[in-house]
Amino acid sequence: MALQNLDWFIIIFFLVLFALIGIYASKKAGKSSKEFFLSGQNMPWWLLGVSMVATTFAADTPGLVTELVRNDGVSGNWVWWALLLTGMLTVFFYAKLWRKSGISTDLEFYELRYSGKSAAFLRGFRAIYLGVIFNVITMAGVCLAGAKIANILLGLSQAETLIYASVIVVFYASLGGLKGVLLTDFIQFALAMVGSIWATIYIVNMPEIGGIQNLISHSSVSDKLNFLPYFNDTESLITLLIIPLAVQWWSTWYPGAEPGGGGYIAQRMLAAKDENHATWATLFFNFAHYAIRPWPWILVGMASLIIYPDLGSLNNTFPNLTAEMQGDDVAYAAMMTYLPVGLIGIVLTSLMAAFMSTISTQLNWGSSYIVNDFYARFIKKDASEKQKVLVGRLSTVALMVMAGLFSFYLQSAKDVFNLLLQIGAGTGLLFILRWFWSRINPYSEIAAMVISFVIAIFFFINGKLETPIVSNIASHWQLVIGVFVTTFGWIATTLLTQTTDANTLEKFNNIVFGNESKFKGFGKKIAAFVAGTIGVYATLFGIGSFIYGNTTKGMLLVVLALVCCVIIYIAMKKPRR
Repeated sequence: MALQNLDWFIIIFFLVLFALIGIYASKKAGKSSKEFFLSGQNMPWWLLGVSMVATTFAADTPGLVTELVRNDGVSGNWVWWALLLTGMLTVFFYAKLWRKSGISTDLEFYELRYSGKSAAFLRGFRAIYLGVIFNVITMAGVCLAGAKIANILLGLSQAETLIYASVIVVFYASLGGLKGVLLTDFIQFALAMVGSIWATIYIVNMPEIGGIQNLISHSSVSDKLNFLPYFNDTESLITLLIIPLAVQWWSTWYPGAEPGGGGYIAQRMLAAKDENHATWATLFFNFAHYAIRPWPWILVGMASLIIYPDLGSLNNTFPNLTAEMQGDDVAYAAMMTYLPVGLIGIVLTSLMAAFMSTISTQLNWGSSYIVNDFYARFIKKDASEKQKVLVGRLSTVALMVMAGLFSFYLQSAKDVFNLLLQIGAGTGLLFILRWFWSRINPYSEIAAMVISFVIAIFFFINGKLETPIVSNIASHWQLVIGVFVTTFGWIATTLLTQTTDANTLEKFNNIVFGNESKFKGFGKKIAAFVAGTIGVYATLFGIGSFIYGNTTKGMLLVVLALVCCVIIYIAMKKPRR
């Protein structure tokens, strides 16, 4: 499709704005590594919360949701909706602990919690494992999605897209540090929400769709509206609901939904003004991410089934897509081609913003690991602050190049989602328990990472072979196998190896728990956790009920959500002295 002058003006305006923010933020970011990676640990909850939401709205997210809706209906989203439980666990049990720790990256946790050379090795090992390997895979998935969008909307090849898109995001991410990322995230989130909601309203009301009632009653859509899988469909029930709720949420490590907190979510909690700001930021993130944001993408996914009822119709309409880029996840970008002048400029800018906000965060987060937990810890312990910032900026560029190259080996948003879940399968319970179970040690974590990674790579390579080593196993059963083998492996390693020394454990407990019991206030925290989970789901399905025209059900769910808010307020309220 051909963009008009107004569309190009909108795109260029925001790209220049993002670059100027990077230049502005660079004045403080270059002073020290703490300013560059944590923005001086003085950020308010609302800015951090919005940044968390913006970061998890990647260029591949609308495509993933669209693919899930097209294949499994609305209930297909339970594969990621279930991760809300992980998020609420972080809000009420771990956010304050992370902020109290006083560390700069979540990997510094290892030498705070564990002792000896094994703790130092674990910190360096995980810096490369997460900051480079895991991070590159995550960004490669986002790069692939960005390339698909650009191919459909702009006619650019994957290589051209990655070259053009990388330049400005690397520019402001390497210059402005976390503060530049946070400020641009705020603008990008607002732009993304306006663009996605406006585009959805336009698409649903196109003559080809005929409004919301015609959409939900259409024969291609009417059997895909349920919030829950059909209980008489055993396979869907197990795949979409039972495994995510019974196994996946507590057992897997996934970016943005790490059990116990971690990654760029921990980075933002560590950058908060205090423990309360860390808690409220994470609570806002989970509410906005799971309850507010999904419906525009879901509705576009439904509408795409009317315009492009199968994968063949998509491929025939966009013949320039290579075989590796074809898939149901391109349906979202395909629907954007129907937007009018001006609106397509806003939406395309919002998708570019989604791409850049995620990539910039991943780059800043990954380079923080490389600098603080590898370079300054093992390579040059006496590195000056300027040297750390320089290495941070160089590693930012290197990570972007590696991610772009690896994106050529991936195919769809769902493939990337499954691969990341599989790599983290079985490690989640360890990250939940390590704050409270003193028996866990560095060897527990090393065993968990190695076992889960080997299993994930085996399944990934096996699935790519023309003649598989073992007959192909469905992705959800691969996940279950990974969870139980890895969990058994790290628990056995924990029981067979020596615990951390008593002095280190005592120092750790004094820092994060103070003089109080580890389990103080657990009853209130559990009540808040349950209320928060129910409240977000009630809001999510309440909005859906209003969209479907079921006002009574929607009102009841909103009332339930408000009751949950009251319970959370009471549970979090400090008792008067």
